[in-house]
Amino acid sequence: MAVLGKIRSRGVTLIAIIGFGLFAFIAEEAFRSCESSRNNERQQIGEVLGEKISYEDFAKQVDEATEAMKLMGQDNLDDEQLNQLRDQVWQNYVQYQIIKKECDELGLTVTDDEMQNVLNEGTNQMLLSTPFVNRQTGRFDANQLKQFLAQYKTQQGTNAQGYEQMTAIYKYWTYVEKSLRQQLLLQKYNGLLAHCFLSNPVEAKMSFNEESQESQIELAAYPYSSVQDAKVQISDADLKSKYDELKARFQQNIESRDIKYVSVQITASAADRAELRKQFDGYAKELATADDPNTVIRKSTSAVPYLGVPVGKEAFPTDIAQKLDSMTVGQTLGPVENVQDNSLNIIKLVAKTQLPDSVKFRAIQVGGTTPDEAHTRADSIYAALGAGADFAAIAKKYGQDGQEQWLTTRQYEYSNSMDKETQGYLMSLLTMGVNETKNVTLSQGNLIVQVLDRKNMIDKYTAAVVKKEIDYSKATRGTIFNKFSAFASANLTAADITKNAAKSGYKVLEAKDITTSQHYLAGIRSTRDAMKWLFEAKEGEVSKMYECGDNGNNLLIVICDKIHPIGYRGLDDAQVKEMVKQEVLRDKKAEQLIAKAKGVNSIAAAKAKGAQVLTVNQVTFAAPVFVQATGASEPALSGAVYATKQGAFSSHPVKGQAGVYQFKVVKRTKNAAKFDEKAQEMKLRQKTMQYAGNFMNELYIKAGVVDNRYLFF
Repeated sequence: MAVLGKIRSRGVTLIAIIGFGLFAFIAEEAFRSCESSRNNERQQIGEVLGEKISYEDFAKQVDEATEAMKLMGQDNLDDEQLNQLRDQVWQNYVQYQIIKKECDELGLTVTDDEMQNVLNEGTNQMLLSTPFVNRQTGRFDANQLKQFLAQYKTQQGTNAQGYEQMTAIYKYWTYVEKSLRQQLLLQKYNGLLAHCFLSNPVEAKMSFNEESQESQIELAAYPYSSVQDAKVQISDADLKSKYDELKARFQQNIESRDIKYVSVQITASAADRAELRKQFDGYAKELATADDPNTVIRKSTSAVPYLGVPVGKEAFPTDIAQKLDSMTVGQTLGPVENVQDNSLNIIKLVAKTQLPDSVKFRAIQVGGTTPDEAHTRADSIYAALGAGADFAAIAKKYGQDGQEQWLTTRQYEYSNSMDKETQGYLMSLLTMGVNETKNVTLSQGNLIVQVLDRKNMIDKYTAAVVKKEIDYSKATRGTIFNKFSAFASANLTAADITKNAAKSGYKVLEAKDITTSQHYLAGIRSTRDAMKWLFEAKEGEVSKMYECGDNGNNLLIVICDKIHPIGYRGLDDAQVKEMVKQEVLRDKKAEQLIAKAKGVNSIAAAKAKGAQVLTVNQVTFAAPVFVQATGASEPALSGAVYATKQGAFSSHPVKGQAGVYQFKVVKRTKNAAKFDEKAQEMKLRQKTMQYAGNFMNELYIKAGVVDNRYLFF
């Protein structure tokens, strides 16, 4: 009872403690929930029509496209190419999701029968990039596809020869098939949209007349540039009125940000250059006398590998390729500096010869329990073929199909390395005659190869190249890094950076309207961390110092100068204000020049008022007049000329883009074009479709697209 009494006496305190405990528990769970939600959001690459796409799903689409590029011969994509590929995948994804929603509402689909019709027709460009093209007809062969799919299905789960390659082709086909379905759906939607725009014979005739009626005019031009800006008074009310008139121009559908930044690129010092030049002088001497250039190339860690076999000129960097034809075999050239890629270069032309770009051949792999057994077996096969045995029959006997295949220069010339056996094998194929058979000995067995065809003889080069970037030393980097780091530590605010940058030898730069769709901040590579910071920062905040660029050769400090949210940009925005000011300036100048032209009733009178007089021919209503005196195209002038009778003078001045104009229609003629009603109607429909081309942008805006790719790439 005493205990109960003690509890009752402290009831309020206990309730408070229990309540606090419950609150802490709930708050912890809420925090975990919020943290989990934030983690999920961090994994979202973007959003379209309220549907989120995860990083994993997007990465899978990029991988599919990358593998497809490889099968089409575009391997080893650099950073720039990968960015372009990701952009294309993202744009295709967004466009398809938007159009698919429209198609779902309209009931548009692509049926299996429609797909089969496209396959049977075999002319779609996507299909022509697949391995299932009939060489005789040049068209996609649906039967070849069926045979491949059946063969692939029977070999699934086995370790049959070539199954790995078949799997790669199968994945490529599924990618093409999916892309083709999407393409056909987009074509259906665009076709339906195009048929919503119509023309008629009356409109076609009017349009033809507007195109074919040509006028020769005497033109009096009063350029806006003839009025000094200082003589034009612009008030805040003028700016506000014009802004309200043009406000629709300043609508912004995605958030953007302006930055100020200080960027320092770390480059080689004079001492660094001298040291590298000394190394290259040594490499040049060694390369000139080396029996095996590969020894020198490896020692120098050159950016260009030495394959030891003839390759096309395109396999070398552009600056190297440009020098090859002017060199003699055995010559060593360099060291030569290339400013474009900041490198030193040495070239030794080992050989130059004409060889086929493509070789058609077939081969039989010959193995054994030991290399000697394989060599002996290969000798007997080679002898049998020499005596007239059937190549395909012998290949089948050894469990192979002896399939004909093509070797092209591009298949090997971009390799990073090549061993002696591969060099010998390639040289055999490239130098053998048509129908010649050869027994190629390898360390683990033999290859019996037979050349069936050779095509497109081209110049090929065997060249050893030492190419190295003129790089900075650790000491140079340390000096530049320490100086900039000290500047960053001493200037922590935007005002301090702006005030003191020049004193420290730095320059404050600006970049406007940065969006999350950009890959690089201020055009500097590897700035993803800085981009992530920027789109979380508040106006006026200063970033830490970032090491970015290629291999960290750029140091960067960023100021978040201005945030432009979604909506209408106001007149307080410097860029908007300047645009509005220029419009008001033009209006005010036009008022002055129109007043100046008041009462003018002839070209001579206009000239007396200071107008520039010139003759303009072939003026039509269908195209804006280009006025050399003002350097501008003037649509309003075209309309005014068309509405004025021959011989008449337009006393009412025409306000244009770059000046005020008066004119006299001297002569009016019809050009030699003949009226084709159907063709003219088609032209009008196409023109209207172009005017409606912004429909995709409107759908994009309504789709609420969110692009978070900058967080990942």
